[in-house]
Amino acid sequence: MSSATITLEQVTKTFDGRVRAVDGVTLEIAAGEFFSLLGPSGCGKTTSLRMIAGFERPDSGRVHVAGRDITDLPVHKRDMGMVFQSYALFPHRTVAENVAFGLRMRDVPKPEIARRVAAALAQVALTGLEERKPAQLSGGQQQRVALARALVIEPPVLLCDEPLGALDRKLRQQMQFELKELQRRLGVTLVFVTHDQEEALAMSDRIAVMNQGKVEQVGAPTEIYERPRTRFVADFIGEINLLEEGGRARALRPEKIRLVAEGARVSGTVETANFLGGSTLLRVAARDGRSLLVRETHGGERASRRPGDAVGLAWNDQDTVVLEG
Repeated sequence: MSSATITLEQVTKTFDGRVRAVDGVTLEIAAGEFFSLLGPSGCGKTTSLRMIAGFERPDSGRVHVAGRDITDLPVHKRDMGMVFQSYALFPHRTVAENVAFGLRMRDVPKPEIARRVAAALAQVALTGLEERKPAQLSGGQQQRVALARALVIEPPVLLCDEPLGALDRKLRQQMQFELKELQRRLGVTLVFVTHDQEEALAMSDRIAVMNQGKVEQVGAPTEIYERPRTRFVADFIGEINLLEEGGRARALRPEKIRLVAEGARVSGTVETANFLGGSTLLRVAARDGRSLLVRETHGGERASRRPGDAVGLAWNDQDTVVLEG
C-alpha cells in the first residue's frame, strides 16, 4: 500500500459567517506518518480533517496531497479511506458486503473484490466472520470492519475521526496497539483525530495540539510532553504545575518533583493522595501558598504519604520549561 504527504497551507474555515473553526492552519504531514490532531471539543481538529477529506471546503488556503492541489477536488475523487466514531456500517449487509462497498462503487471486477475483501479481513483478524451482520459483532469487531472497509480500497491516506471513542477502556487500549501496528505494517499515511491525550501520546509519530482553531505546537509525543511551548499545551497534556519564577511562566511535571528529608526547595503538607496503581498523585499545600502536584512512584516497601503528612519538595532547574507568553 502506498502513502502520501499531506500539506495544509494557511487553511481557514468559518461557519455561519461568525465562528472561525480553523484559523490559518499550516501543517506538513510526512508520507507514512501516524499524525494526530489533538485538542478539546471545538478546537478545529475535526474540521481540519474534514477539509483534508473534502467534506468541507476551506474559505481560504490550499490542501495538497502527494504534491497535488486537491482543494477543489470532490470527495469521491480523493482516494482516501475514512473511519468514523460511529463506524457507519450498513446494518442490513454482511461484513463482507460492508467491506466490499467502496470497491463496488469503483466498479472493481467481482473476482478482484473477493480477493481484496478476504485480504482486508485477514489484516484486521476477522476471517471467518464474512457472513455476519453488524448487530452480531462486538464493538471492537465493528470497529475492525469499518477499518477494513477503509483499507480495502488501498488508499495512500487514511483519516480517522475519533474511531475508538465508543469502545470501553480496555478494548480501546487493545485497538490502539492494533491500529498502530497495522498502520506501521501497511505504511499508509494516517491522520487521527482525538481529544484523548494518552491516546495521542501512545500512538502518534507526531502530534499537532490545537486550540481555538489554531495549532499551538507540533512535535513528537516526547517533545509535546516534556517541552510544551505554551501554557495551553502544558496544561492540556497530563498533570502539570505552572510556576511563576523570575517573572516567567514555567511548567513542571509532577514526576519531576522529589520528596526529600533535607535540601527542600519547598515545604508543605499533603492535602490529598490519589492512589493510581503504580504511583500516587499527591496535592501538596506549600507554606508559601502554592499548591503543587507530586507523583510518587511506588517502590520497595516505603509507605506512601497520607493527607496531613509534612513533606519537603525538591526539583532540578533543568526540569522546568519556560513557556511562551
